Amino acid sequence: MPKNNRSAAGQRRIMQAIRSKDTKPELRVRRLLHALGYRYRVHLKDMTGKPDIAFTRRRKVIFVHGCFWHGHQAEGCPDGSRPRSNTGYWNPKLDRNAQRDHENAAALEAAGWQVLTVWACETLDEAALRGRLVAFLGEPVA
Repeated sequence: MPKNNRSAAGQRRIMQAIRSKDTKPELRVRRLLHALGYRYRVHLKDMTGKPDIAFTRRRKVIFVHGCFWHGHQAEGCPDGSRPRSNTGYWNPKLDRNAQRDHENAAALEAAGWQVLTVWACETLDEAALRGRLVAFLGEPVA
């Protein structure tokens, strides 16, 4: 069935299948962090924005953002472009997601936390991701 002829029920099933946590990019980051010796907490509900990964002793958090849902605008990002149809729905929705991300990061930084955002497309290059994570976190504590 062509994309634009989906039923409302079919579209609803597709949208319900989209995860908000434990996504493939997030799991890639978590596995890499664990392999490097870091220990962390996930999805702390009492923290602003419910960061994907939190290092409470270090006061550092990592958000792993999906490129489409959070509006990644980097050159070469395959999933960061916005839909060309139904823009009246998608543009305000994606703009609000980006605004909320900015507000959450600002609130955490104001509370003394350091924030790192990792985009889904960045999780594909493990060597670069490893370097970025170690630079942000410092050496693992034994």
